Amino acid sequence: MSTGRSGKDERGSAAPFAVGAIGLLLLLGAALGVVGAVFVAHRTAQSAADLAALAGANALQVSEDACAAATTIADRNGATLESCEIAGEDVTVTVRVEGPRWLGQPGDPVAGARAGPTRSRPD
Repeated sequence: MSTGRSGKDERGSAAPFAVGAIGLLLLLGAALGVVGAVFVAHRTAQSAADLAALAGANALQVSEDACAAATTIADRNGATLESCEIAGEDVTVTVRVEGPRWLGQPGDPVAGARAGPTRSRPD
């Protein structure tokens, strides 16, 4: 049933809707970009930690400074060595990578790794 109105009250409402939709899509795109950057930074931190721990364990096997080797490898992989611990033949490291900033908030991922010789399992 028709009310006799011609629909003039809704004229021009598409423009504000389009502006709002575009703004929402831009915000969603920016958020996805930050999430992607955080993911990449975390993977970078974990890779740097793994490599630093392996370098430290290798240096320990040849009687060199394990933590110095771990620091060098962490630096070369864009990470900062936060801690390096030697327990027996194992080297445990923690590294930090500068992550993306979102609205001024830091998002520096931290990752850790442990490396050392394999141990044989008892039968």
